[in-house]
This record gives sequence, C-alpha cells and structure tokens, in this order.
Amino acid sequence: MQVYLPDDLYEQLKARHLPASELLQDAIRAEVRRRDLLAETDSYLDDLLAEAGQPSPEDRTRAEAIARQIASRRTPQAS
Repeated sequence: MQVYLPDDLYEQLKARHLPASELLQDAIRAEVRRRDLLAETDSYLDDLLAEAGQPSPEDRTRAEAIARQIASRRTPQAS
C-alpha cells in the first residue's frame, strides 16, 4: 500500500522523526471505530423511533429547552 502525503505534511513528519506507519495504523483504527459507533447510534435511534414513534412538536420544544438549560450550566474548560 502506498500513501500520499502533501510535501508540508511529509516534512513535518520527518522533522519530528514520527513513526508514519504507527500513526497511520492508529488513525485508521480510530476512524473505523468512529464509523462503527456512528452506525450503532443510527441503529439505536432507528429502533428507538420504531418503539416510541416520532417526537411531537411539544416534545421537541421541551427537549430544546432542557438542552439550553444544560448548555447554560457548563463551565468553560481550562486551557
């Protein structure tokens, strides 16, 4: 398998003496896992909708209000 890297990315990789093969493997594993989780989420939501039905406009309005309350309580992350 061959992988193309733009010149600037290749230079950064070499300048930092990073293990390209290991990084590529980690990135592919992470992406496969991310896509598997998204597929599981879609399947779960489909099952949930089949069981409970679509939310009503009132349900959506209530959920949005709850989400706004939760979001307003978040504390900023320290950097």
